[in-house]
Amino acid sequence: MSAGKKLAGTPEPLHFWTGARGVRLAGDSWGDPNAPLVVLQHGGGQTRHAWKGAGELLATAGYYAVALDARGHGDSDWAPDGRYDQDVMVEDLKCVIVALGNRRPVLVGASMGGGTSLVAVGEDHVDATALVMVDVAPRIEQEGVAKIGAFMSQHPDGFDSLDAVAQAIANYQPQRQRPRNLDGLGKNVRLGRDGKYRWHWDPRFRRSPQLDLVKRQLRLEACARKLKLPTLLVRGGLSDVLTEQGVLEFRQLCPHCEYVNVTDAAHMVAGDRNDIFGNAVIAFLSRAVPVGGPPAQPPRELHPHHEGPPGEVQDIP
Repeated sequence: MSAGKKLAGTPEPLHFWTGARGVRLAGDSWGDPNAPLVVLQHGGGQTRHAWKGAGELLATAGYYAVALDARGHGDSDWAPDGRYDQDVMVEDLKCVIVALGNRRPVLVGASMGGGTSLVAVGEDHVDATALVMVDVAPRIEQEGVAKIGAFMSQHPDGFDSLDAVAQAIANYQPQRQRPRNLDGLGKNVRLGRDGKYRWHWDPRFRRSPQLDLVKRQLRLEACARKLKLPTLLVRGGLSDVLTEQGVLEFRQLCPHCEYVNVTDAAHMVAGDRNDIFGNAVIAFLSRAVPVGGPPAQPPRELHPHHEGPPGEVQDIP
């Protein structure tokens, strides 16, 4: 299933991989495949295209950046069973890493993708060389999460025009200038047979069981306490999802974590200020995973299974 037909001129994925339970995952890449691997995971409701600018910067700095569409998003398959919980996202990530040669990656995750990355490392599913968390931590704010949910749930019957889509995005992201050329919106919507434009994601993604923020926080706190690898936390200074209190609590759980506050960016940090974000990540990686040198963190033994019950954490934007 899909939300409809892709609009003409929308970029096709460079790669396809087989994820958990046979779900096909789409992705793009930048740089030399033999360079240090950086896997980029977007937030709920986004696509791999959110990382294009960061991917190009990483490639220029000597890294091999790979961005995937999460299941139910962009050009990736919708899950036949409607599963979009954190555990199946981790399984998808593991499948992609194996397909890329089972190399030790840097994991960069925004919001939902950051939660997936933290669980993957903290519960010993992935032996990463470094971790970058973008506007996400164990403690997040209900008000910000609800605002994202309201945006993703609007117009379930579709939009009449791309102009209406652009206005909805502008209302949600007032800090960004509304684009004059609407062609780029083709990455975010599909055209149905009824002539309506609908968001690219599977509507069932928003119909998952209600997120239990308490259980989520406890699980991610346990993961954060186990972090030994180089870790960077990036917050958008205008974010209403991750506050400075959430940052403080994460840094207490992971004292060696580095921190960058991009003051004039909101929740979608890379999209708001890709230049500052990309340069901050590259500066961090130049120390943690230098091009041409060994990573700062040696390999470690992985546990075959995570320690928490499956499905305990639901995906959030």
